[in-house]
Amino acid sequence: MKITVGSRGSPLARAQVIEVEKLLDIQFHPVWIETQGDRDKKTSLRGMDKSNFFTDEIDRRQVAGEFRIAIHSAKDLPDPLHEHLEIVALTQGVDPSDSLVVREFPLQLGSRIGTSSLRREQFLKQWRPDLICVDIRGTIEERLKLLEDGVVDGVVMAEAALIRLGQVHRPRLHLDVETAPCQGKLAVIAVKGDEEMRKVFQVIDTR
Repeated sequence: MKITVGSRGSPLARAQVIEVEKLLDIQFHPVWIETQGDRDKKTSLRGMDKSNFFTDEIDRRQVAGEFRIAIHSAKDLPDPLHEHLEIVALTQGVDPSDSLVVREFPLQLGSRIGTSSLRREQFLKQWRPDLICVDIRGTIEERLKLLEDGVVDGVVMAEAALIRLGQVHRPRLHLDVETAPCQGKLAVIAVKGDEEMRKVFQVIDTR
């Protein structure tokens, strides 16, 4: 069986599609899509919690019938979902924690920390009031490049992203902070009423 799959085209999104494919004895035919959120690297994400900034194009093309399922990071799904779509599986996922990735320890006073999350910024200010939070955008690779180039001294990101991209060798600190719901899990989305896809993916559904 071969299933068409819609997804963003970032390295992390591609790794997520491969992760789900490996859970099943099924071949995926991926359709990589650049979304508004991928093109717009300037708009802050701080006020966009649960928006469709990164899913709108994928949603519309899926409803139009271009592919059977879509795969997203579960924590980034809009709420509510597109009215014609539904989650048919939520995977077990990987480590749901947040990590502070740094060039080296110890983290100096007044260090600049990159994050696009208001939740993470609030934690950092309580944990280390001396830290300076910097609003950053971009893929995981682009954010790590800001760290390597000295633009920031640390970057907060999901441990799951580091695992999926093979970046666990980097010096980092696991943060004792409440994370976003379903962080580390992947969501498989189908058009409502697609019972075949529901049956195919129910074997990996952990709900």
